[in-house]
Amino acid sequence: MAGDMPWPEVAIGNKNHANAAVVIIGAGISGMCTAIDLIKRNNCRNFIILEKSAGVGGTWHDNKYPGCCCDVWSSLYSYSFAQNSDWTREYPGQEEILSYLTRVAQEYKLYQHVRFNTTVDEARWDDELQKWRTKVSTAPGSKEAEFNPNYEIKSDFLVSAVGQLNQPAYPKIDGLDNFDGKKMHSARWDWSYDLKDKKIALIGNGCTAVQILPEIAKDAKHVTVFQRTPNWVVPRADQPITPLMRNMLRYVPPLRWRKRAVQMDFREWTYGAIVDPSSEPAKQFKELALDMLHRQLPDQPEMWEKLTPTYTLGCKRIIISDDYYPAINQDNVSLEVRPIASVSGKNVKVKTDIGDAVDTDTDYDLLVCATGFRTLEFMHPIKIYGKGGRSLHDIWKDGAHGYNGTCVTDLPNFGMLYGPNTNLGHNSIILMIEAQSKYINGLIKPVLEARKQGKSLSLRPKDEKVKAYNERVQEVLKNSSFNDSTCNSWYKNEQGMITNNWSGTVVEYQEILSKVDYEDYIAEGSGKTIVERQKSLKIGRVVEETQMSDRTLLALGLVSTAAVVGGFLLRNSKHLTPYLNSIKLR
Repeated sequence: MAGDMPWPEVAIGNKNHANAAVVIIGAGISGMCTAIDLIKRNNCRNFIILEKSAGVGGTWHDNKYPGCCCDVWSSLYSYSFAQNSDWTREYPGQEEILSYLTRVAQEYKLYQHVRFNTTVDEARWDDELQKWRTKVSTAPGSKEAEFNPNYEIKSDFLVSAVGQLNQPAYPKIDGLDNFDGKKMHSARWDWSYDLKDKKIALIGNGCTAVQILPEIAKDAKHVTVFQRTPNWVVPRADQPITPLMRNMLRYVPPLRWRKRAVQMDFREWTYGAIVDPSSEPAKQFKELALDMLHRQLPDQPEMWEKLTPTYTLGCKRIIISDDYYPAINQDNVSLEVRPIASVSGKNVKVKTDIGDAVDTDTDYDLLVCATGFRTLEFMHPIKIYGKGGRSLHDIWKDGAHGYNGTCVTDLPNFGMLYGPNTNLGHNSIILMIEAQSKYINGLIKPVLEARKQGKSLSLRPKDEKVKAYNERVQEVLKNSSFNDSTCNSWYKNEQGMITNNWSGTVVEYQEILSKVDYEDYIAEGSGKTIVERQKSLKIGRVVEETQMSDRTLLALGLVSTAAVVGGFLLRNSKHLTPYLNSIKLR
């Protein structure tokens, strides 16, 4: 029952429905990780997770398009504290990832904390109360809306876990809204629509489109891919993971650790490929990409020209695929590289070399926008107001930025995951998220302690610390491949500022966030002496890169296997005794 445990161990019940220690926006990978760390690190279950969808999983709940999968190895694409031995493929599909996340949410009993079909409209810091006031609305027509369509939650701390890949971005094309056929965004896929014998216009050729095309081409009468700029595509080399290997990964944990460490090592090595075009990794990736293009589309120089980028490898996200080029080479697929002029009726008009707009000679049944997300508006459309009523829009008027990618100027007791300059182009984002979650929980810790003492405490990053941190990050980024002036990407804003990507390796980021220096923050409230005395909190980090030799891991593996077998024999001794006795009698 709610109230049986001391605060903040007590879960939210009826009487404190609108009051919480912590409010987390989003029940995806980031929100779940933060909640789990709240439980494990701060012994806190006095939190609410607000989720606008009907289920957990975040982007893996929303993105259900054909062929949807992760471009990071499955062994790396799981929490370090909840490693999964049951992946069926080296690269997991959307449904398998969602199943994994659902299982983790169940194991940590997170469902009791999640309020589904609930949208955050506004969050405002109350200077007098030293609390966040978060206004939410429940989905019209839902049962929740029958109880209370709109209400406000007060909390001591607010965490944004909405991520960067949240709000779908539609292309700005004249007439798009008036398309006469069926239209859908890749992140809002309608599986009730039958693709059989349909003519489909696929707008976009990024990661999502590359995954969609091979699947829809199997059923469609014809697919036209509208390409704005080509992408660097390298082999995926995906393959099934056999039941035998899955059992070995489960029952010999050091084998799983080694596999994850080797993949971590390799992914960290590829960092050079995306930041330094003259590096050896960059040269190797470029050779891989061109070799696959020429091999899968043999003797087609015109297609090679259309599909070969002129910009630096790494400026845009490198795409991995084994089946995109074979799909685009099918008889029922065509590649259109002329710019789209407009949409009219059921047709898509393109611009010719002399500027005329002409039809593509196809009445399309379906128009698919595989055009990504509104990545530069990290909290859109939520309105955020910090100290003194200052809006996040004003704070970020020159571009999104934060301190350590997690905290924002003039937003007290606020943390965000997968925020400005924390995206990766080379490794698993979960490795970054775990570091952010631990760091934010390090900030939450003294705030909870202050309230337990009947005091208040607010922490916000010092301006000079925020400025110095971002200057260091941008200095590195401006000399990287991300800053190639010959290409545009979702990594940077209209002014050319790179707001999304991290400037280093995962290990470098983890090291930075391995300690909370409270002296980097302005502390206010009657409980500020808590951080003035402690000054810092060492968090540490999860070390997953290679640390041990194969021989040491083998020895650990043998010990683990012996422990597993011994445990099995112990648990089943009463069933095995008759069998063992019969062997002795023989």
